[in-house]
Amino acid sequence: MKTLFALFLAGFASLAMAGETTQSHHSSIEHYRYGSKLDIAKVISLSSIPDVCEVVPATMTYEDHQGQRHTVEYQVMGNGCSMH
Repeated sequence: MKTLFALFLAGFASLAMAGETTQSHHSSIEHYRYGSKLDIAKVISLSSIPDVCEVVPATMTYEDHQGQRHTVEYQVMGNGCSMH
């Protein structure tokens, strides 16, 4: 599960490197659903993931290619699970 999350973030990071914008506007929180198309030009911030062993909400704030700022909420597995 952590590997999938890492791949998910890697995809965001590669999109973030695609371009930079200077204008920014903040909108309401969007809820990510599997398959949603996001126009990410630059990642502004990622929320920290708590050390719990359960699915928790996380947020990412980013700018799109038009300079609009967005915050998206998505679900991730907490960092508190250990493999024995």
